[in-house]
Amino acid sequence: MASSPFSLAGRRIVVTGANTGIGQGIAISIARAGGHVIAVGRSSMEGTKEAVEAHGNGFTAMSCDLSQAKAAQAMLEEAFAAGPVDGLVNNAGIIRRNDAVDFSEEDWDEVMDINLKSMFFLCQTFGRKVLALPGHHGKIVNIASMLSFQGGIRVASYTASKHGVLGITRLLANEWAAKGINVNAIAPGYIETNNTEALRADPDRSASILARIPAGRWGRPQDIGDSAVYLLAPASDYMHGAVIPVDGGWLAR
Repeated sequence: MASSPFSLAGRRIVVTGANTGIGQGIAISIARAGGHVIAVGRSSMEGTKEAVEAHGNGFTAMSCDLSQAKAAQAMLEEAFAAGPVDGLVNNAGIIRRNDAVDFSEEDWDEVMDINLKSMFFLCQTFGRKVLALPGHHGKIVNIASMLSFQGGIRVASYTASKHGVLGITRLLANEWAAKGINVNAIAPGYIETNNTEALRADPDRSASILARIPAGRWGRPQDIGDSAVYLLAPASDYMHGAVIPVDGGWLAR
């Protein structure tokens, strides 16, 4: 029997920022689809490890400070040294909040270094490796945001970085689509994660956000994870440079 076009069986997938939130949800969904998860981040991966291994699939944890682009590249080189990597999910990201008139250079640089700079150079390393392996194909999924399309409030560097993520996704798709590498993105809506904790804790902001979401609820990490599986699996082989909003209908409102 032919395998499902949504199966990740036998595929090794790197997921950055996989210790919690959306990254953990993506790792669990990959495991459910049969993939081997290579989880990357600075914090303990024990919770993710237990959840992934509960599905009977492989798990590898790699420690890396993703604010350092060269360290990120070295990590991915190491992952490839252990065997071909079939997919890369650039999920790691941070956010800083302040009025634009008070936004610091430090908060600008910290967000851009992780959310955009390291993301690009991980893509570059992945592309070089895949293109050097005859007949090998690879898939990249970048995690964008509603703020890839909108301006937001008090998150200048985050908005800039997520606009950049979408632009780089499209650029790399143009360069690599004919060379066996799919590059696409997911734009999560408002998901229950550490990054949105401040918003969910503010009764007025939380109520105003929920009032605009047609689905009437905050998203869950698995909502993003299952979409990532689609973009990593054979089912999406003809998708290049696309961005899938997983937002409960936010952009349609």
